[in-house]
Amino acid sequence: MYLQLQFITFKIYVKSASSQVFEHKVFPKSGNWLRICQFIDQSYSWGCIQLAYRHILNYAQAMASNSCTCVSLVFFFLLYCCKTECMNFHFADIHTEAVQAALAKHKEQKMALPMPTKRRSTFVQSPADACTPPDTSSASEDEGSLRRQAALSAALHQSLQNAESWINRSIQGSSTSSSASSTLSHGEGKGTSGSLADVFANTRIENFSVPPDVTATTSSSSARMMNTFIRQKYFPPGVPVSSRVSTKIQQLLNTLKRPKRPPLKEFFVDDFEEIVEVPQPDPNQPKPEGRQMTPVKGEPLGVVCNWPPALEAALQRWGTTQAKCPCLTALDVTGKPVYTLTYGKLWSRSLKLAYTLLNKLGTKNEPVLKPGDRVALVYPNNDPVMFMVAFYGCLLAEVIPVPIEVPLTRKDAGGQQIGFLLGSCGIALALTTEVCLKGLPKTQNGEIVQFKGWPRLKWVVTDSKYLSKSPKDWQPNISAAGTEPAYIEYKTSKEGSVMGVTVSRIAMLSHCQALSQACNYSEGETIVNVLDFKKDAGLWHGILTNVMNKLHTVSVPYSVMKTCPLSWVQRVHAHKAKVALVKCRDLHWAMMAHRDQRDVSLSSLRMLIVTDGANPWSVSSCDAFLSLFQSHGLKPEAICPCATSPEAMTIAIRRPGVPGAPLPGRAILSMNGLSFGVIRVNTEDKNSALTVQDVGHVMPGGMMCIVKPDGPPQLCKTDEIGEICVSSRAGGMMYYGLAGVTKNTFEVIPVNSAGSPVGDVPFVRSGLLGFVGPGSLVFVVGKMDGLLTVSGRRHNADDIVATGLAVESIKTVYRGRIAVFSVSVFYDERIVVVAEQRPDASEEDSFQWMSRVLQAIDSIHQVGVYCLALVPANTLPKTPLGGIHISQTKQHFLEGSLHPCNILMCPHTCVTNLPKPRQKQPGVGPASVMVGNLVAGKRIAQASGRDLGQIEDNDLVKKHQFLTEVLQWRAQATPDHPLFLLLNAKGTTVCTATCLQLHKKAERIASVLCDKGHLNAGDNVVLLYPPGIELITAFYGCLYAGCIPVTVRPPHAQSLAATLPTVRMIVEVSKAACILTTQTLMRLLKSREAAAAVDVKTWPTIIDTDDLPRKRLSQIYKPPTPEMLAYLDFSVSTTGMLTGVKMSHAAVSGLCRAIKLQCELYSSRQIAICLDPYCGLGFVLWCLCSVYSGHQSILIPPMELESNLFLWLSTVSQYKIRDTFCSYSVMELCTKGLGNQVEMLKARGINLSCVRTCVVVAEERPRVSLTHSFSKLFKDIGLSPRAVSTTFGSRVNVAICLQGTSGPDPTTVYVDLKSLRHDRVRLVERGAPQSLLLSESGKILPGVKVVIVNPETKGPLGDSHLGEIWVNSPHTASGYYTIYDNETLQADHFNTRLSFGDAAQTLWARTGYLGFVRRTELTAASGERHDALYVVGALDETLELRGLRYHPIDIETSVSRTHRSIAECAVFTWTNLLVVVVELCGCEQEALDLVPLVTNVVLEEHYLIVGVVVVVDPGVIPINSRGEKQRMHLRDSFLADQLDPIYVAYNM
Repeated sequence: MYLQLQFITFKIYVKSASSQVFEHKVFPKSGNWLRICQFIDQSYSWGCIQLAYRHILNYAQAMASNSCTCVSLVFFFLLYCCKTECMNFHFADIHTEAVQAALAKHKEQKMALPMPTKRRSTFVQSPADACTPPDTSSASEDEGSLRRQAALSAALHQSLQNAESWINRSIQGSSTSSSASSTLSHGEGKGTSGSLADVFANTRIENFSVPPDVTATTSSSSARMMNTFIRQKYFPPGVPVSSRVSTKIQQLLNTLKRPKRPPLKEFFVDDFEEIVEVPQPDPNQPKPEGRQMTPVKGEPLGVVCNWPPALEAALQRWGTTQAKCPCLTALDVTGKPVYTLTYGKLWSRSLKLAYTLLNKLGTKNEPVLKPGDRVALVYPNNDPVMFMVAFYGCLLAEVIPVPIEVPLTRKDAGGQQIGFLLGSCGIALALTTEVCLKGLPKTQNGEIVQFKGWPRLKWVVTDSKYLSKSPKDWQPNISAAGTEPAYIEYKTSKEGSVMGVTVSRIAMLSHCQALSQACNYSEGETIVNVLDFKKDAGLWHGILTNVMNKLHTVSVPYSVMKTCPLSWVQRVHAHKAKVALVKCRDLHWAMMAHRDQRDVSLSSLRMLIVTDGANPWSVSSCDAFLSLFQSHGLKPEAICPCATSPEAMTIAIRRPGVPGAPLPGRAILSMNGLSFGVIRVNTEDKNSALTVQDVGHVMPGGMMCIVKPDGPPQLCKTDEIGEICVSSRAGGMMYYGLAGVTKNTFEVIPVNSAGSPVGDVPFVRSGLLGFVGPGSLVFVVGKMDGLLTVSGRRHNADDIVATGLAVESIKTVYRGRIAVFSVSVFYDERIVVVAEQRPDASEEDSFQWMSRVLQAIDSIHQVGVYCLALVPANTLPKTPLGGIHISQTKQHFLEGSLHPCNILMCPHTCVTNLPKPRQKQPGVGPASVMVGNLVAGKRIAQASGRDLGQIEDNDLVKKHQFLTEVLQWRAQATPDHPLFLLLNAKGTTVCTATCLQLHKKAERIASVLCDKGHLNAGDNVVLLYPPGIELITAFYGCLYAGCIPVTVRPPHAQSLAATLPTVRMIVEVSKAACILTTQTLMRLLKSREAAAAVDVKTWPTIIDTDDLPRKRLSQIYKPPTPEMLAYLDFSVSTTGMLTGVKMSHAAVSGLCRAIKLQCELYSSRQIAICLDPYCGLGFVLWCLCSVYSGHQSILIPPMELESNLFLWLSTVSQYKIRDTFCSYSVMELCTKGLGNQVEMLKARGINLSCVRTCVVVAEERPRVSLTHSFSKLFKDIGLSPRAVSTTFGSRVNVAICLQGTSGPDPTTVYVDLKSLRHDRVRLVERGAPQSLLLSESGKILPGVKVVIVNPETKGPLGDSHLGEIWVNSPHTASGYYTIYDNETLQADHFNTRLSFGDAAQTLWARTGYLGFVRRTELTAASGERHDALYVVGALDETLELRGLRYHPIDIETSVSRTHRSIAECAVFTWTNLLVVVVELCGCEQEALDLVPLVTNVVLEEHYLIVGVVVVVDPGVIPINSRGEKQRMHLRDSFLADQLDPIYVAYNM
């Protein structure tokens, strides 16, 4: 029914038929409908329309059984009323009914799209003075008509069905709308959020390598206890887990369940090959069936006896014989004539300018200009007189004018490209007026600023008083027109580059002759020109053909049109003009203002040339204008659309018709067929059509053909759309200075289907898409620059703009301020729509409009919109005449500088070419793995450090089994030898500890534990100290007393609610009998603030060690065996798991010995440590190694660097430290904070040339970019690039690799990221696409063995194969500390065996990290080839998406480099949606810029679609003391709605 309506709409427009046609086609025997149409036809009063409206309601009720018919009726009525009342048909109102019908289809789908979450204070619209005002008097934005249309639309919707309900249905059929979801910030989510919260509350990521949850009270409740811990720490009381975030994500999931359009295509993907689409042509795709077209010739160019041999000769003729005849009339700002240039004045002033240019700018021997040089013409659009004089002055001087726009600022849209054109043309001179020169931006010295990208220009004023009169004997050289260049017209390409189309003198003359013949110009006629007189049709008619035929041109500038839209109609009436040159915009503006002046007559017009009649949607503007002004004398046959392009100039123009003759027909084309480049008449089973009007016949003397727009210029078939090519003398000759592009555009030889040339006549590509219809009429359906090719189908940007404007845009966006372009993302073009939002548009109105636009475009064009963005008013880059600069807008979008205020991404809908998800193959048996390695010639991937038994070290420490014995021995042997030195933020020593001092203080602490704490051997004691020597003495005091120390990070006084629960949990889990701490911390633990966070009454005994009694310990405890427990190491992993491991005395001694041997640590050495001392290798280096090896440790608490960034580096320099240890956090702090202060470091005398090893302690993949940046930044102060290295450890073994002093430097390799996702390693060269740089994690410690194992089969893998890293060493932890020992996990993680192989009998510990071993060409210390261990990432952090394994750091690295304002990034998954959280370090206006950039880069580099993008403030992403991101904590905070995000985008 809707299509019949559309078809009849076409009939009404073409035939001006009455309602009988409608009755016969759609509503037979419908008296109501007849009366409605009669009412409308007989009167234009609104009272009649209201009466008609009541009739249509009656009819709608009678047709209630067919809802589609009712809705179509209503919208046809609206369309018909708008037609008779001259509503806005500027762009696409004929398209409105199609859009509304498409939207009506969605009302049954009950969609509820999640609205973005936005911080209300973030996005403020432009100030009132910067916004486009709703000015009905000036009619600058068609407000008057549109308000009436909006009022009528509102009445219709209220009487029938509210259009907003079409997409505001809830997921389960409830009335919850998008607006409701936006109010969830004020309360709990409803509906599905409850179930989602339940899922969250009981969900835990399971993985075989995850250590047991030591928080469990029973082995079966670990997940529940862990979530209790997370809730206590991260969900303050009163914050429900069921939040608006959960509700919106559920809405998003339900939205994504809808089928895609088109269906997902099938791909065959090899793991090691690029994605290649297997062509899957649509079986229903229409194909051209006609014969091959033959070129169409225009009428012969007539020979007129009085045509001059050159245009300059015509000027000379009229200037000398008809001197007083008017040539050009200029208007003032009010639209009144202000000056008329006669032909005599034009000739004399042009002559003076030509003489001045050639003879007065330089010396006689060195003239500034000579014939053939190029000059720039810089004249404002309101001064056609001076431009015309300058243009003809250049022609007479035989120099080549290049008209350009007046530059207003250094940052004009496209200004840099204009400068490139000027430079490539070799322009050094610019002509302008005195007034314009004064208005150019100046420097403080009064000189004209150097515009960006422009060559240095000499400015010449062409006002008459500055010109020299030519001698009587001087005459310009006027020769017959030839192929020499006459002028250069600039053109902006789709990509934004500016090219100069060179027009020869013969082409200029021939074009004027063709226009004169086609338009039947005669001498003395008056034409009104509303176009830009510097280029295109405005130049060709108003400046060139004008002089050819002695016409009188009245130029109406754009500035006058903005203040007086009816001015051009008034000029036609006042001057009895025969021809008017306009665009659809001018017709539209005149219709809006016609009520201001009714006494105008257009009866004198014989041609109303619509120069953008090639726009497919211009038909509605022409019809509406004719309907309104026919009563003012406008003849239907006078409307003459034409098609033009800078390259081919005028391609076709409709000649004036004979009064009374039938108007040319129109074509109603299927948009589906057009998208495949085929002409098909719209049929009733389609829901979209395009009505196009002809643009007349081929120009006289020209020949036209249609060629395929892609590939070789093959002639199209007669029913095929292609690019229009023209062969004529009246066309451009080349792009100046671009020979290659010129050949492909101006020297095209069409070929047939066999590839053979068709003739030898060269054609010029016009850049227009169209076809030749019956009677050789030319039809244009779009432009090459507006072509959007998505998934092999072609769409026109103007069509999509029209569809968007048909979706009730009046309340939301400005109608003339919409840009549509495509961006290349993931092997295809993606459509982006950008519009300027009205300042008074609400968030909900904007979101509703965006949702409707997406639906309308999807239904009508069968294509998805990738991104729809709304920007504040007046912020899109503009062209000189006020239009949108498309290429600049696209550039801002891609650069992240568009600053939208609303955005909606739809990658799930648009991206249909993703590879098929990987299907995991059945498990491969151990035997198959072994055989596969043997067949491939791979050795088993294992490596080991030096054998401890073969190392000769005459160290007396070897005879001591326990660290306490070593300390006692050192206290006796070297009592005054300093072991520890603690620095404060100023770099001064605040505390030291010699061997004897440490021993004595440890004795006193042990005595207190026994006497005051009444502790027994084996009791656990929590050590709660800030980083310092007190922590060390307390640790050894516990060992002396036989207690088990547990080091815990103290709570932060300013954030007790967040940090104290962790302390409390470790105390409870470890079953600590006592807490050793300082007096300050003891008061904090018992404070009122602490009581608000935890139950302070249940703390175990708390002992402060500030004032210790001088009581000596009676006997120092000695463990019975070295396998006894020495200490517990607790830490929270990046996945939010709290784990504690047991370290025995034997493991402690073995670890210290391995580090001593690897780093060559002796009593005479000093090392600097800037690490947190609470767990892992940081604790070992801080507390244990100095006692074992005897070297002096200079301790630098990392927190001190926050107040003094120089502290660490200045300490290393001052003490001439050879070996220093730090964390990634410290290195990043120095890199960011001191990177630009290297000169200051030099001035302070800091020199790092003494550093032999700078080791980063970490339990992750080496951050190569950070270490390289650190090395590069500080190489100027002596840091060797070989010095920086990393360590690798895990929970089961805190030190597996450490670079040390001997052995080869760390090696690096490049691996293929795609292969890693498939759990494979493929080495590639540097610079290869999708390559990842990996660095070796230091050298394997002495006594350590590693093997790479398949985590599923537990079989060893071959060299360079990715697998889990297993370790065997003397210092591996004994196991997890759990209240109820879980023997299964204990055996699986710490005492597991290979399923086969030579090492099957060895007990291994599983690190939970993926990596690979690669044998290098380097030689190890043992003389054998070096085996390098490369760590890829933790297993329990990986993301399983689409059957592939992703490491978060890879995605985060890609995201972090997309925009300068991204400070940090973290990713996690939730319900199979990828969530990306980015910290914004710039202004909040940039927040929405990040959404498309993040989505693009993840899709391009990782083949993943981002589900949610969250933009937050800096510092929101939690990072632990080791510099590791706590992604799971971030996820929990996000789901609990605790992040206070700047913006949350839910990608559709």
